Amino acid sequence: MKFPACIIAIATACCLVPPATAQEHDEASFGRKAAPYIISGSLITYGILAHTLRPYRLIDESIDNKMKELNLHTRADDYIQYAPLAAIYGAELLGAKARHNLRDRTFICATSYLLTTLTVNALKYSVDIPRPTGSAHNSFPSGHTATAFTGAHILFREYKDSSPWIGIAGYAAAAGVGSMRVINRKHWLGDVAAGAGTAILCVEASYLLLPLFRKVIKAPSGMAIVPVVGSDAIGMGMACVF
Repeated sequence: MKFPACIIAIATACCLVPPATAQEHDEASFGRKAAPYIISGSLITYGILAHTLRPYRLIDESIDNKMKELNLHTRADDYIQYAPLAAIYGAELLGAKARHNLRDRTFICATSYLLTTLTVNALKYSVDIPRPTGSAHNSFPSGHTATAFTGAHILFREYKDSSPWIGIAGYAAAAGVGSMRVINRKHWLGDVAAGAGTAILCVEASYLLLPLFRKVIKAPSGMAIVPVVGSDAIGMGMACVF
């Protein structure tokens, strides 16, 4: 199983390249802003190593053998993967204060899910990794996990100043989805790690694009942008009131 050199290079770069907005003179600020890139890069790198180096591969195989013995199955992951996305809008209705307004938050969600979907699908059909059951060869990375962690990371970034527990709950739900993908033998542990890392990286990219969105698009006061997320597709709807 071979990975394109560009994928390995991107994963390595994720660990080394800090966000463009980091202030080098402020080490504490730099560390906080660089953390998501280091974490995502580490997760993606582990996912690659799990399919390229035998010691890491043995870990995945050992876990899958245990899941095969337990023979547990659940479809909860098909629904829980969207829970963090619902919470991004629902938490505000319950009194939590989001970092960005509805328009900006919707842009971040739509862009993040679009980038995540495009990246995950590009990897799935360019990297030939069989699923644990051998049912298909599009195991890397885990799409369900990527969907869940996209919402969880946005949830954390939007509400961490209001209550860090909101983001922690989102990450817990996303981690649960990843665990269920392994339990169901739909993915290897490395696939789940790569899915989570890819999602975090795509969310960070969306936040970097937000200032450009504000500058280029002069949205009228009656404008609404709504992400449309389905099991097989993702898109964005827009309505304007003049």
